Amino acid sequence: MKYIVVTGGVISGLGKGIVASSIGFLLEARGYKVTAIKIDPYLNWDAGTINPYEHGEVFILEDGREVDLDLGNYERFLDISLTGANNITTGKIYERVIKKERRGDYLGKTVQIIPHVTDEIKRWIGAVAKKSEADICIIEVGGTVGDIESMPFLEALRQLKLGLKEDLLFVHVTLLPTTEAVGEQKTKPTQHSVKEVREIGIDPDFIVGRGREAMKKGIKEKISLFCNVPSEAVISAPDVKSIYQMPLVLEKQDFMNLLIKKMGLTERKSKLSEWKRFVNSVLHPRKKVVIGIVGKYTALQDAYLSIREAFRHAGAKLSTEVKLKWIEAEDLIEKRGLLEEIDGMLVPGGFGPRGSEGKMVAIREARERDIPFLGICYGFQLAVVEFARNVLGLKEACSTEIYEKTPHPVIYLMPEQRRIKDLGGTMRKGSYPIRIEGGTIAHELYGKNFVEERHRHRYEVNPAYVEEIEQGGLKFSAYTPDKRRMEIAELPTNSYFVASQFHPEYKSRPNKPSPLFYGLVKASLAKQKQSKS
Repeated sequence: MKYIVVTGGVISGLGKGIVASSIGFLLEARGYKVTAIKIDPYLNWDAGTINPYEHGEVFILEDGREVDLDLGNYERFLDISLTGANNITTGKIYERVIKKERRGDYLGKTVQIIPHVTDEIKRWIGAVAKKSEADICIIEVGGTVGDIESMPFLEALRQLKLGLKEDLLFVHVTLLPTTEAVGEQKTKPTQHSVKEVREIGIDPDFIVGRGREAMKKGIKEKISLFCNVPSEAVISAPDVKSIYQMPLVLEKQDFMNLLIKKMGLTERKSKLSEWKRFVNSVLHPRKKVVIGIVGKYTALQDAYLSIREAFRHAGAKLSTEVKLKWIEAEDLIEKRGLLEEIDGMLVPGGFGPRGSEGKMVAIREARERDIPFLGICYGFQLAVVEFARNVLGLKEACSTEIYEKTPHPVIYLMPEQRRIKDLGGTMRKGSYPIRIEGGTIAHELYGKNFVEERHRHRYEVNPAYVEEIEQGGLKFSAYTPDKRRMEIAELPTNSYFVASQFHPEYKSRPNKPSPLFYGLVKASLAKQKQSKS
């Protein structure tokens, strides 16, 4: 097993995850099997209870674990399915150590960061890598070198290097800023960052400079001189129009051949033709549609990262630029004009009453004006509530999440969840089988009778209202195999009015877009063409 550790310096948010994903993709393109581990140094057990404004999107894995959004990038770039074990947090490590201490596993010794915490980190990494049966394990260390939270993880990785030698390499990603006044690239932040990581006992094998523009030759040589790495191991990662260009940017600099040689791997020919076609479709679309995203975290678009990427995948398949118009749900109560000049609409997942009425205003507009519409999770539930209120005439219909005493709880808390008090454990999460009815829009899009999709919800359609809702015209076209839970609703009278209880965005891939997103973009193109004719 070989390991590649990606660390970051100077500031957070440099794009370590994209660099790590790109390295993994380029290794896969050469026929190597790759897995990935993300280390998040925060004390939270996982990302599940963190507000999106704090940490961006919560990504759901097949096993239902709630993890950092970077694992979503790994899955999309590498086209693999990861588990909760691929995300290590300080909370998880300390929990294991404390449990062992309580059991007496340490035989009365004083429990310390070194060796007990660092040994636990090494055991976790080794177990995940071994179980994956991969050739290479990529480890991204979240945060910035110098943060006190990440020190035990970096120390554990330093210790791993002692035993693995050339089987473990360090790639350090740093900021390469350009001064506005004279337009000069500055290497001092990189020099200080490398000095800091060296003080920990880690010598970077490669340095990746993230900047506004490509690294100039003189700058590369200066970093090489001051940071004690060969100039060819100093890699430029300039800003790109699409994150999917990054593997091609790295490949062009012969980065992977250098890395493969240093790790003692066999050189293999890279297969990139399919990826290049995808990137070309992203960069050079022939058409354009505008999709309105009606949400309550629109001030931080990373809260909807997988949705944004799913639209890129669907758009590329249709050679279409999908321009997203971010609409704050609460604003729709007073400003109906925000829904003008859109070709389609998506109402994403969410929790709580804030913004729910604004989302239902948008859903009603989509239904009555035949705007192509996709609702996801909470958007699915609110589409059912809106239909019950304004079509079935159940004026006080609601979700018990919003109004517990509603006389018409068309959306209610799942019975098996009512006894659970721990907020982190009250949801139905992960991949579940779904049966799709023939002759429906959903079946036409998926082309299958059974699929599996990922969920993250507490509330669902109340079975007591299913028959009445369907008689009113809203069709439930997919459900669990036992028909207890509704999974997809569609309105046959509209050009495209589809909503899913699950999150289709989590399984969308660059060359395999989510069928429901593909359907929305295709319907929006058709509606746009119809409006112009």
